[in-house]
Amino acid sequence: MNHPVSRVPYTSYDPTRHLLLTPQDDEAPARVARLRALGIGDSPLPAFDEFARKLARTTQAPYSMVNFIDEHRQYFAGLYAPAQDHAVELGPAPASAQPGRVMARDHGYCPHVVVRRKALVLEDVCDYPRFAGNPVVDEIGIRSYLGAPLIDRTGMALGTVCVVDLEPRPWGREGLATIKAMAAELVEQIHRMEDRQTDMS
Repeated sequence: MNHPVSRVPYTSYDPTRHLLLTPQDDEAPARVARLRALGIGDSPLPAFDEFARKLARTTQAPYSMVNFIDEHRQYFAGLYAPAQDHAVELGPAPASAQPGRVMARDHGYCPHVVVRRKALVLEDVCDYPRFAGNPVVDEIGIRSYLGAPLIDRTGMALGTVCVVDLEPRPWGREGLATIKAMAAELVEQIHRMEDRQTDMS
């Protein structure tokens, strides 16, 4: 008698399987050096929080982030959360699933965007086996994602701008065009910051 094979559902997080899905990031050391040169590090920046607020309003998404990535973690230098007209405070994510500023590199979808150097649209993450097993699905309840890379004038992918929702979202072509345009806008803002630093030195 044949017995059915037990399979782990894609919505469950399997650490062994998930590690294989986290993209290898060979540019991480050079990215860290570039971010330090830009003065972007472990402190939230009001300008990036304001940009995250603008991004959330533009896309009508409850969560939005300006995310920079190093070898081991992601840091939300800009972060906006729902039901509040200000950025969330610096700190670890509580058990209630409100996001904190820091997240492991194997959580979420921004590392894929940085390594691929292309925007990523997931209208329902559960429709994509490669992404449905990500721990943010079970731990935070993320169901949809829209993100684009921040590629600066040196050609470095510094991080991402992204929005997420706890419900599936039909982002469509308009959403993709919007997130790309917002990423380009923020890159120009970063360049202006760098130019000011150069002028002052």
